[in-house]
Amino acid sequence: MQLLKRHTLATLRLPIWIAVTLVQPVIWLTIFGQLFQKVVEIPGFDSNSYIAFLTPGVVIMTAMFGSAWSGMGLIYDLNLGVMDRLLSTPVNRGAIIAARVLHASLTVLVQSIIILVLGYILGAKIESGIIGILGILISAILIGSGFSALSSGLALLTKREENLIAIINFFGLPLTFLSAAFMSEALIPDWVKVISFFNPVNWAVSAARNSISGENWSIVVFNCLLLLVFSLIAYFFATIAFKIYQRSN
Repeated sequence: MQLLKRHTLATLRLPIWIAVTLVQPVIWLTIFGQLFQKVVEIPGFDSNSYIAFLTPGVVIMTAMFGSAWSGMGLIYDLNLGVMDRLLSTPVNRGAIIAARVLHASLTVLVQSIIILVLGYILGAKIESGIIGILGILISAILIGSGFSALSSGLALLTKREENLIAIINFFGLPLTFLSAAFMSEALIPDWVKVISFFNPVNWAVSAARNSISGENWSIVVFNCLLLLVFSLIAYFFATIAFKIYQRSN
């Protein structure tokens, strides 16, 4: 809890960080939402409102990218020697990773609520009500937790900011566009559908979008379970990376 408190206080001292990470989703919702609003007229598109269709995709994209940068803070601690001081204390090694994952989850929660409010103002109606909102938030938190743990593991292995930045930029946008975040799954190419089947970002988008409609909760539960497995695997990877880091120092 003390580690989580430390990360949270650091964020509260620099609230501009949350504001900056919200700039891009605001652009997606306001500009792209208006620019592509007539996409819903394409035969086969499964929504009557592109803002309502886009909002869950933007929530998940923001959760993924925001959490993927959490490893940068860990590298900062490595460079300042904070990590070495932590390792000289009796603190549980798993707690060091867990604190960062929980901090990323809290940040994702705040950002997701803000985006949902903005989407609602722009016309995105959540037909399933509070339960639908909870489904979206759970999906965002799970994808955020997974990418936060993955980012932490990569940070421990690479130990350099530029390497982590390159990896995030290389995989971030492709994972987003190889999903149904911005286009109806019925209209995307078959080869993209195949890839999206194994894409955690698409699992989260599918869970969030079905949470809005409330028409198929079995898909929501199934995809959330997949996201939980992904998060656990990512956390296990981070703990293995931690052991490798300790052996190399």
